[in-house]
Amino acid sequence: MAAHGSPEYSTAPGNDYPAHEATYENFTSLILIGILFVITICLGLTVGGVKDNWLIGGGLIFFGSIAAAVSLLMKAKPPSYIMLVLGFLALAFA
Repeated sequence: MAAHGSPEYSTAPGNDYPAHEATYENFTSLILIGILFVITICLGLTVGGVKDNWLIGGGLIFFGSIAAAVSLLMKAKPPSYIMLVLGFLALAFA
């Protein structure tokens, strides 16, 4: 077998670390927003099914979908966080 030298990642041609880091940041943001969206849907279904208040539960699901879309388009997490907090408040007070 041929002898291989140590890899030179920082000087190798074709390595674009800023693009890799941006892709990783986008991926983690997508995963976080997706998890918050799924939790918001579960809270909406809980409020609708267990508390028998489908108006609030359906509103949580509808506005949670809008908040997730806005979060993804604007690359901002606060709309998803706000819907999560509203979901827990709806569950507590419904």
